[in-house]
Amino acid sequence: MKVLKFGGTSVGTVQSIKSVLEVVKTSYDKGEKPLVVLSAMSGVTNLLTQMAENAAERASFAEDIQLLEDKHFEVVKQLIAIKYQNPVFTKLKLMLNELEEILQGVYALKELSLQSKDLIISFGERFSNYMVSKIMEQYIPESIYLDASHYIKTDSNFGNAHLNEPLTTQLIMSLTHSHADKLMFVTGFIGSNDAGRITTLGRGGSDYTAAIFGSVLNASVIEIWTDVNGMLTADPRIVKKAFSLPILSYTEAMELSYFGAKVIYPPTMIPAFLKRIPIAIRNTFDPEFPGTIIQFESDCTQLPIKGISSISDISIINLSGSGMIGKSGFSGRLFTLLAREQINVVLITQSSSEHSITFAVNPSDAERALKLISAEFELELEANKLIMPEVEQNLSVLAIVGENMKRTPGMSGRLFAALGRNGINVRAIAQGSSEFNISVIISKEDLSKALNAVHDAFFAELKKTLHVFNLGTGNIGSTLFRQLAEQHDFLLENNDIEIQVVGIANSRKMLFDENGIDLQSWQKKLDGDGQIADLASFIDKMKGMNLPNCVFIDNTASKLPSTYYEDIFKSNISIVTCNKIANSGSYANYKLLRDTARSHGVDFFYETNVGAGLPIVRVLRDLMLSGDRILKIEAILSGTISYIFNNFVGDASFYDVVKNAQALGYTEPDPRDDLGGVDFMRKMLILARDAGHEIEASDVDLGAILPESCLSATSVDEFYTELLKADQYFNTLKEKAAAENKVIRYIGKLEDGKVSISMQMVDEKHPFYALSGSDNIISFTTERYKERPLVVKGPGAGAEVTAGGVFADLVNVGA
Repeated sequence: MKVLKFGGTSVGTVQSIKSVLEVVKTSYDKGEKPLVVLSAMSGVTNLLTQMAENAAERASFAEDIQLLEDKHFEVVKQLIAIKYQNPVFTKLKLMLNELEEILQGVYALKELSLQSKDLIISFGERFSNYMVSKIMEQYIPESIYLDASHYIKTDSNFGNAHLNEPLTTQLIMSLTHSHADKLMFVTGFIGSNDAGRITTLGRGGSDYTAAIFGSVLNASVIEIWTDVNGMLTADPRIVKKAFSLPILSYTEAMELSYFGAKVIYPPTMIPAFLKRIPIAIRNTFDPEFPGTIIQFESDCTQLPIKGISSISDISIINLSGSGMIGKSGFSGRLFTLLAREQINVVLITQSSSEHSITFAVNPSDAERALKLISAEFELELEANKLIMPEVEQNLSVLAIVGENMKRTPGMSGRLFAALGRNGINVRAIAQGSSEFNISVIISKEDLSKALNAVHDAFFAELKKTLHVFNLGTGNIGSTLFRQLAEQHDFLLENNDIEIQVVGIANSRKMLFDENGIDLQSWQKKLDGDGQIADLASFIDKMKGMNLPNCVFIDNTASKLPSTYYEDIFKSNISIVTCNKIANSGSYANYKLLRDTARSHGVDFFYETNVGAGLPIVRVLRDLMLSGDRILKIEAILSGTISYIFNNFVGDASFYDVVKNAQALGYTEPDPRDDLGGVDFMRKMLILARDAGHEIEASDVDLGAILPESCLSATSVDEFYTELLKADQYFNTLKEKAAAENKVIRYIGKLEDGKVSISMQMVDEKHPFYALSGSDNIISFTTERYKERPLVVKGPGAGAEVTAGGVFADLVNVGA
């Protein structure tokens, strides 16, 4: 036979009860004739508890009695044929009257004992089991309602009674012999003591009832039917990527349950564990899903861990002092004291020097534990052999669990790398010698981020999620959004990365959505639902959302965002930027940003600072990392200037070429921003610094392209007037180059730690001679590439390639 247990959500509504009936009928029709254990309807136990407490406080409970009646009578009206309803209504009404009489007694005495409370809350299970058994009787006449308090015998520890196993076994065996032909519906959660007084079995009591019956009857399986698809790798309310585990061992399930997995509770498994009876966790609302089997041995799996569990609210107490060192029995004295006072210790860690012990307790027990310790160790505290213990609040426990952890190197490293990269500080660590569990205590506010980050780190078959906050929605930003939308599926399939843009801001509006902003309609959402933009508020909101694997993208040309970079790094958020201002400012700031990013274990990628989508910064970094030595760098790093000089041939005038370049969108609104060479200088400065040189912008020898009269013009129109006047100057340069079979190029050079940028004429032997269009080109002469320099060449301007460079940097963060 099998035992089927259904939780409160499974019998919470008319529709869910129909699902329960279908599951039971399916099993019965297969000839399994299961024993069915039901919890109270969803919310009823809490309501009964509140009614009991209200009665003790002399508050009215009449409305709640009526609510209970309506809740159960409505089910009867909908699921039992009219001609069979009256006897059911009568029995339920008699039980409600009995409940009301007990509450009246509590009301009169103004006292609620644990014994009375157990009796009151037992009605929840009695209501639901009687009601559902009568509904099932219409389809299976052999259905019968049984009150488990007649068969499960316990001590008198009301609220959390302990099983009298021999007597319970005897009574259950006799029950099943006398009712062998019946479909039994048995109340979960309740038992009785030797005097016949109702007791309850504590947290997870209905599951425990199912396990007790299953163990005595040697059931083939104990099925726990709930509202989730088995035991998951993490809490799905926090970790959206959590998935169901097909098989767990008892040990793994107990570890997960102890640290907060509420699908099943550790005591439930003990009777099944002793008989090696498998426990199946199934979903009432998805009965076709196989769920999770908990059995004696785990299956062979490639998963490094089985799950991540947590306790959301915990307090720790740290006891330290020289009086503990070498003091035999000190720990025993401490924990015996706590056990005697019914204070449960969740986690313990002790330094190898024996100078301190840290342990975790429920927050409700923390102050009481502190007072007990102060009284017990009063002499040691007065003699300064112990330091007065302190309580730390607002903490959580996160635990990774799995038998595969045993003797597997790198488990702790992977855990702490995921936490460290996301800026999550670990207050205490505990790991048993069994190696089934590694537990850490962290700040409560970091729990959600920690669970998601660790889940991504351990389950490689899942996709790593990057949470992106993008600043700037101009040509580059909007192009990036389009590229991300187009490549979403490709990234998932080939790079195991999911990119969610959760924050967008421009100079007018800002928008946030923790679940990701739809990149097909971002503009409409930003304009319609966005808040008024404020950069400081955008940064604060990004930090406040506290999501794992965050990336800040700066797609602006403004100086202001770079002033926040250091703070962003300190919040353990990576930065990808096409804004070159931060890297081309003072050298001290350049170094500060790198040191801050490195010390906080995050990335700072800025490939587009130098060559738009060209891999220039990455090539230089790889050369340096591999131990090569840079002898010389020569480069043309302005697509605008390349276009102008490549088209300044034949009869074309310099004036016309510049005008045309602006019309095509190659130049800034003021072409002097390009032709002045400042942008080029910033790029060369960044390369020089990345090559290891401490250099400031003032150290760069910046040669001019334009005559002084053009640079000093007071407006763009005046600039063009002066440029037209300088036609002869540029024609002379062009004619001289043509006469020598050369071309004009504006070339930057880094050599011997010095940077210069100048207008030069080069012949066909020079690698820059054949440059065309708006291409950029860079030549690396190194110890390894001395005879034939390493050359990188390609488009150096335009929203498409620049956004592509930002995209590539973003993917590298994910990698």
